[in-house]
Amino acid sequence: MNICVFCGARPNFMKVAPIIRAIEGKQNSGIHYSLVYAGTQSDPTLEPELFDDLQIAPPNTFLGVECENLNELTGQVMSKFELYLQNHPTDTVIVVDDLASTMAAAIVTKKQSITLAHISAGTRSFDINMPKEINRLVIDGLSDILFTAGFSNNSIANKEGAELSKVYMVGNILIDNIRYNKSRREHLSFDVITETKHLNLQAHRYIVFTLNRKALLSDKENLTRMLTALISSTGDTIVIAPLRGEAVRTIKSLDIELGDRFKFINPLSYLEFGYITEHALGIVTDSGNVAEEATFNGVPCITLNSYTEHIETVKQGTNVLVGESPEKLASELRKMVSGEWKISSLPDRWDGRSAERIISILIEHHRV
Repeated sequence: MNICVFCGARPNFMKVAPIIRAIEGKQNSGIHYSLVYAGTQSDPTLEPELFDDLQIAPPNTFLGVECENLNELTGQVMSKFELYLQNHPTDTVIVVDDLASTMAAAIVTKKQSITLAHISAGTRSFDINMPKEINRLVIDGLSDILFTAGFSNNSIANKEGAELSKVYMVGNILIDNIRYNKSRREHLSFDVITETKHLNLQAHRYIVFTLNRKALLSDKENLTRMLTALISSTGDTIVIAPLRGEAVRTIKSLDIELGDRFKFINPLSYLEFGYITEHALGIVTDSGNVAEEATFNGVPCITLNSYTEHIETVKQGTNVLVGESPEKLASELRKMVSGEWKISSLPDRWDGRSAERIISILIEHHRV
């Protein structure tokens, strides 16, 4: 069986790495894979340490698509991925999440009459004005196999007409990486991480802050209020902000006094970021992936969004949604720093074995 694993952006690699490791662990199974990336080999978000941290090889193929306009990006990915599939015999294409490039790859896969499997299926915001919501509907609608992380995602997929035989609840594949890398993270410390060794950090005495959503960055007036709430509600607690270029530039352009407790640091490697979030007092983020990992680690998490693709992180886990409200953010931060966070538990099948389930299902599906 020839499997093509398609990635549209950096976060996708975290979700496909366990799949690749699971395939490589099945020697003489007759499964072969290729890893295809929509972007360029020089993509600055793909730092050299990423693939070493994930213990996988870099992509076999870079499609080389690099543009801001989503419609143009979709067209370029469709054209180049179609050419790839025509020249590389493929039985199954695995796609992840809900990017425009993911949707493009899904459309081309089905036009080539190739089996399409979607990891993180059944996620919805129920806001059709969001481009990603359209992507999700298209990808799930085209997929032959839908791998979901939880019961709520299963329910969504079934309500929208997906046959029960196509939907498999395999758990959250991000957790596979946390379990896999546990021993490697234990060799880290604040003193050996370049970006933190000068900060004199102590475990559970700091907050990690990440920011990436364009909607938050573009509304500078409200972002100023959000950051003011962050600074005023954390007291003496240090806030560590491992942010990328656009977020740093935007925040520094605001008319706000961040104080000496707010620490910009350069982006961290995957393992380093996992270490500082695992040992944090709490996390403030707009990333669903970060919130999911926080639930597994039992770390209090505030998400700067009004919805989450995995409601289990809110209903069972450590996650709280505050939208873009400075008042809600301040209220939850006060609970976080005072240690008054809610009791949490681990969602079903978030056990680090999702990739094993996925590979077994794909093998069975190929035999039918």
